[in-house]
Amino acid sequence: MEEVMEGATFITPMKLWNLGEGLNEAQNMAPVNAEASLFKSVFKNAVDQVKETEADVEHKQYLLATGQLDDAHTLPIAEAKASLSLDVLLTLRNKTLSAYEELIKLNV
Repeated sequence: MEEVMEGATFITPMKLWNLGEGLNEAQNMAPVNAEASLFKSVFKNAVDQVKETEADVEHKQYLLATGQLDDAHTLPIAEAKASLSLDVLLTLRNKTLSAYEELIKLNV
């Protein structure tokens, strides 16, 4: 159903998050360590995604500034991807802090 339009091959999709590796590693560990490992892998993937998209934006900005960027509309696309990946990371952080605060409130 997805057609590739001629000349539109310069738009690359965002890299999928590699959650499968964390799940396989987590299943082989103890239950508490498995959950910690899964969270660690998800959080690490989110941070890596932000780093990759920000590096792509910086590279495209350099190319645009030096006149080497053939299609100027790829820069706003890269900026939107970077913004979305940063939003995901911030949401993950905020939800984690909220869950931690709820745990602190529990009486033992």
